[in-house]
Amino acid sequence: MTDLLSYDFMQRALLAAVMVGLVAPLVGVFLVQRRLSLIGDGMGHVALAGVAIGLFLNVSPVWTALVAAVIAAVVIELIRSSGRTQGDVALAIIFYGGIAAGVVIISKSAQGTPANLTAYLFGAITTVKASDLWVFAVLGVIVIVTTWLLRPWLFAVANDEEYARASGMPVLRLNITLAVLTAVTVVVSMRIVGLLLISALMIVPNAAAQLLGGSFRTSMRWAMLIGLLSAVGGVVVSYEADTPSGGTIVVLAIGFFLAATVLNALAGRARARSHARAEVHVHEHGQSCGHPAVAHGDHVDYLHDGHRHAPHEGHYDEHTPQGSRDEVTH
Repeated sequence: MTDLLSYDFMQRALLAAVMVGLVAPLVGVFLVQRRLSLIGDGMGHVALAGVAIGLFLNVSPVWTALVAAVIAAVVIELIRSSGRTQGDVALAIIFYGGIAAGVVIISKSAQGTPANLTAYLFGAITTVKASDLWVFAVLGVIVIVTTWLLRPWLFAVANDEEYARASGMPVLRLNITLAVLTAVTVVVSMRIVGLLLISALMIVPNAAAQLLGGSFRTSMRWAMLIGLLSAVGGVVVSYEADTPSGGTIVVLAIGFFLAATVLNALAGRARARSHARAEVHVHEHGQSCGHPAVAHGDHVDYLHDGHRHAPHEGHYDEHTPQGSRDEVTH
């Protein structure tokens, strides 16, 4: 790691990865709640047209991509809110039109090389410039602060939009705000993750976090941690393995998801074993039943023929010992 930090471009890449790893899952958690997991992918298509315009005009692609993505975000949300049956077709035209226009315009620009296009589509750590880093930092802070301050209202709308509207919340403005935050996140992430893969970093850490967290707040924290580890770890691995940073980051995030799936399954089996139903018997356990009573958390188990039985809703559960935490009483 010390050797990596000796390179200026790696310092910039790691700083950008920290911002991306925190921002993308934070915005993505609300997209997952609203079942809009692929909206970031569509905005990435439109942002590519903005990148192409910037390269063609020889201006910073960050700003042109930001303008294109924000405009697309507002238009997309207005189309969605209209509830028209043709909405899906209109969104598809915007998404695919954006990437098609981007490819055509880039091919006509002086900087339109295949390597340049690949860097924007799939990420490349060497493309992070010092000027871009400052822009990403400002945009990232804006996204984090805005999302954190609005999180109760964003969650309410994402959880039940009709109830939020009936409660008098400005649903359309909140939806447009979330769409704009998503667009800004796409632009912040394009140098590291790539425009075609940023949606994965918004969604996959949240999918893993839902398996680990017991509440919305806990899941959000898990998602940001997994996103941070995926982004920073992906940048380091991509440097060592000479692979595109975006693909490496997403593969690492999927690895975390698979690990969370295994842990969740193992925890479920452990809970099932500790809460197995006891064999059927007519004996009723109680304070005067003659069997030793064992304190087990917030209840009492009874030792019976080598088993531990706990009364539970008309039947007995088979519980496993908890070592030194249990105290036997008679």
